[in-house]
Amino acid sequence: MVFEIAEIEVRAGQGQAFEAAVAEAAPYFKKAKGCLSLELHRTVERPSVYRLVVGWKSVEDHMVHFRESPDFQEWRRLAGPHFAKAPTVEHVEVALKAF
Repeated sequence: MVFEIAEIEVRAGQGQAFEAAVAEAAPYFKKAKGCLSLELHRTVERPSVYRLVVGWKSVEDHMVHFRESPDFQEWRRLAGPHFAKAPTVEHVEVALKAF
């Protein structure tokens, strides 16, 4: 399993609207090939910064099957208007799980 971690800064005052947009877009992720989980984390020290953490079976499931699908366009249509700037995205895998 790999995790997509997208750091997303939202426009001032749009946190709740962004969270609602992510909730509305969640079904697009859920039905995507290889998508295993989705969480949205808000940064405590910088409340306008979020991390979208999506579990995928493979990077290809994210970058090819989802990113090239109409469902990705729907995700961006819903969430994109709230972005203060383009998100940064990286993929990580668990190197150690202590408990």
